[in-house]
Formats: sequence, C-alpha cells, structure tokens
Amino acid sequence: MRYLAVGLALVMVSSCAVRTDEIARDPNSVRIALNGWVGYEASAAVMEHVLQEEMDYDVQLVRVDEQPSWQALDQGVLDVILENWGHDDLYELYGPEGNDTVVDGGSTGNEGVIGWYMPAYLAEEQPELLTPEGLRENTDLFRTPETGDKGEFLGGAPGFATQDEGMINAFDMDLEIVYAGSEAAQITEVQRRYANEEPVLFYSNEPHWIQEELDLVKVDFPVYFEGCDDDLEYVPCDYPLYDLNKIFRKGFAENDDLAYRFLDNWNWTNADQNEVAGMIADEGMDPEQAAEAWVGENRDKVESWLPEGYETRTQ
Repeated sequence: MRYLAVGLALVMVSSCAVRTDEIARDPNSVRIALNGWVGYEASAAVMEHVLQEEMDYDVQLVRVDEQPSWQALDQGVLDVILENWGHDDLYELYGPEGNDTVVDGGSTGNEGVIGWYMPAYLAEEQPELLTPEGLRENTDLFRTPETGDKGEFLGGAPGFATQDEGMINAFDMDLEIVYAGSEAAQITEVQRRYANEEPVLFYSNEPHWIQEELDLVKVDFPVYFEGCDDDLEYVPCDYPLYDLNKIFRKGFAENDDLAYRFLDNWNWTNADQNEVAGMIADEGMDPEQAAEAWVGENRDKVESWLPEGYETRTQ
C-alpha cells in the first residue's frame, strides 16, 4: 500500500508506553513521513520511485503532520523525515541531547525561505507595499467581506509553523489571518486573484512551484536575528533562512543499509523540487508518474545518489 493513514501512525505513537526504536523494521521496507505540502510530496515521490523501482524496497509513505513525524521517529514507527524546516526545539527533545532517537541526516540541497508574498503587478503599482511601514498604511487594500475593516493575510494550513501573528503585532498592522485550510486551497485562491489582478497578501515559501508559475515578490522585513522570534506574540523580524535537512531515526541510520545510504546521498536543488511539484500540483500528474518522468530525465543525478553495491542487494 503506497500511503498509510495518518491515524495509524498517531495511534501507534500515542499507544506506546515506551520508545520502540529497538524493534527491528522489515529490512525490505522504508517508512517515510509524508508532510502536507506539495514540495515535500515531490521529494517523497522521487525517493519512493527509486527505492521501490530500482532498489526493490517496499516503501510506506505515512501521511502525518510535522511534529507527530518526530514523535513517530522517536517511537520507531517511521525511518525518515525528508524535509525539516528548522524545529530546533524538536531536535533538542529527540536528538543526542534528549531522547537520542533521531539524528541529523544532512542537507537536502534545498534552501528554504518563508515569508509574505504578493503579486509583482501590485508591488509595481505601489512599491511601498514591500516594506512593513508601507503595508501598515495600506492594509485597507486587502480588505475582504470576511475580514471587514481589517486587511486579509491569507494563510495556508493552520498546522504550518508560522510567526505571522507576531509580525502583525510587532509592526502594528491592521491585518487578520485567514487560513485557507490547506496549501492547495490557498494556492487555488492566489491563482484566482492573480488571474483577475486583484490584491492578495499571503504566506508562502521557497522552494515552491508557484514561484515558477507566477511573478511574485517578497515583502522586505528586517532580517532575522537570533532570539527575535522567541516570543511568537511579538516578532519584529522576518523568518530565518533554512538549510533544509533530513532527519533519520537513529536505529535506521546505524543499520547503515543501502536504503539509508541512498537517502543519505540524496541532494538536489530548489529547481529540481519545483519541477516535480509543478507536475503534480499544476499539471495534475500522479506523483508516481511525475517522479518517473523526472527520474528518466535526470539519470546522472539519480546515479550519483545510488549507493555502491546496490545491485547486489539481497532480495
């Protein structure tokens, strides 16, 4: 089965009285967390395709939110998180200085940026909107029937880690966060307004395929500095930059089998991820088909990830 339900992982995690990392997984399987944004799904689809079709592993993609993914690694339910956006608090809890059940798997090659974005046509008409001060004076531009006298800041999924409310407070902006409910719903709404050249101010990130499709610009907040986001109710800075990394279950890494070595070798660019994510979200391709197409066009890159000796793996 390609996907495991999120409920299965959460029940397994919550029902364990002790950590189960010492319980051996099926050596022919790899259990990958599948977090809820299309860029992550693109990475997971490519990893699954190579592991399953070329290395003969049974891959289980477990749909689960970010924080429960770490809990599942801790409990031995999952083997890897493919794209970690910071979460120093969780690494402190589960890493070498805490439960000692997860290890840093190194960079994916993706450079992560989170911020506030708007269409370029809007910024060209009113360039002051690209500063916090200019936004503060023009929040009425983003009013909607739902927000009334306040401007709308369009969020994605409520479960995403954000500091937007703290930024609104710190810069005294008359904005209300409206969550679209999911990344897909948010992007659909952004595309609709973009097509009509309407104002829209929204949370987004890079890498993201929408950055390739639409001409978007990022609001220029004061640069992040250590400690500026300690109080999430008052955040006078932009988001930090992220060197996106993998997180492995410690036992999986220590086993050092060919699946681990492959995932450890994996490294690609924002453009690579955006290409696969665009096939899935924009072109409507099935993730497996998108992965197969990308792998077929990028054999040199894929070959560089394959561990030495993978062809002689015991079946």
